Amino acid sequence: MHKHAYMRRDEVWKRAIILVDMNAFFASIEQLDFPELQGQPIGITNGWDGTTIITSSYEARAYGVKTGMRVKEAKVLCNDFIQRPSRPKRYTEISSRIMAGLIEFTPDIEVFSVDEAFLDVTQCQRLLGAPSYIAELVRQKVANVSNGLLCSIGVSGDKTTAKYAAKLKKPNGLTIIPPWEARKVLQNVPVKKLCGIAEGIGSFLGDRGVYVCGDMEKLPIGVLAKRFGNLGRRIWFMAQGLDPQKIDTSIPIPKSIGHGKVLPPNTIDINTIQIFLLHMSEKVAGRLRRHRFDAQRFLVGLKTNHGWLKTKLYTVTTTNDGRDIYQLCLIFLRKNWRGERVYQVQITALDPRPIKQQLELFLSSEPERTNLYAAIDEINQRYGEFCVSPARLINRSKMPNVIAPAWKPFGHRQSV
Repeated sequence: MHKHAYMRRDEVWKRAIILVDMNAFFASIEQLDFPELQGQPIGITNGWDGTTIITSSYEARAYGVKTGMRVKEAKVLCNDFIQRPSRPKRYTEISSRIMAGLIEFTPDIEVFSVDEAFLDVTQCQRLLGAPSYIAELVRQKVANVSNGLLCSIGVSGDKTTAKYAAKLKKPNGLTIIPPWEARKVLQNVPVKKLCGIAEGIGSFLGDRGVYVCGDMEKLPIGVLAKRFGNLGRRIWFMAQGLDPQKIDTSIPIPKSIGHGKVLPPNTIDINTIQIFLLHMSEKVAGRLRRHRFDAQRFLVGLKTNHGWLKTKLYTVTTTNDGRDIYQLCLIFLRKNWRGERVYQVQITALDPRPIKQQLELFLSSEPERTNLYAAIDEINQRYGEFCVSPARLINRSKMPNVIAPAWKPFGHRQSV
């Protein structure tokens, strides 16, 4: 057994948090699946027609290529830059494999994003060893289940410090900040470097003389609490290496299920707009059915060159049928669109609720429709999204789906 497997009582951390951060995740998967791309400066875009870089390989980053940069700019910086279309299904497949591997260490895991996860290993120390040793085991597990993908790991006594630590050494880094050293390590770190402190909160702190974490001691916690409530209290502790937030393993019943898609610039063709709305209607409906939800309230929105048209809320008979949702879209178009250039569509089902089994089986007024959709959904899940779909969707957007920030490897958020 490894020398770290047993620990003295005084070696056990009171709280031990690990943050796993996959390195250039999407780009690394492309290089894994296509060996000719290994060592090459590549950038991922949303389809071949995408113009903005979602992420890039470390080889591209060495030239200054960054997330959010235009492909044209990247090619100026790097003559050998290679554009690759995103493959969300493949990325979520590997992410799910990694997250399943991490659960072998502890059930206390929070999937923070498709390429990040927090693990609370406090209770694992006497079984597995010191936090530093557990982190090494975690890194080996990630590499094994992902066929060699690299990750950076941060270890500390709270979530914020662990996340900060993970970003200090990339790629393939391991940074350990013991809880008793966290305050000192963070003392000269700009507060905006901490996860969750965006420009608005950062400006509020700056106006009160808080620029680095060490300045937070001078600001009474009540000032932040009065302005931001519990979030303000948490921020006060975060800056001192004492983030009290626990690992969140729960996935609550969704408050909404929605999908949107960007149209070609300056779209004014009503047929194109209708196809995009039909596409999103079917995606929302299919996802409702997959997780055995239906809904009565739907939001429909169009983004134009003047901003979003006034998004409309429609209340209808309970449904998870794409045809019903699409009819709401047609009503919205007829009453609200006046030929403006459209850039994006969005459809959202509000307050979805579990289908009542008895009503579905015995009281359905259209059992044939229910059976038809069950068969279609089964085929599409087996052979690919929209393998069977309304004929009009043959002309749907070829742009790949995107991974939502709230994606999870299971449940209703396992969707792209």
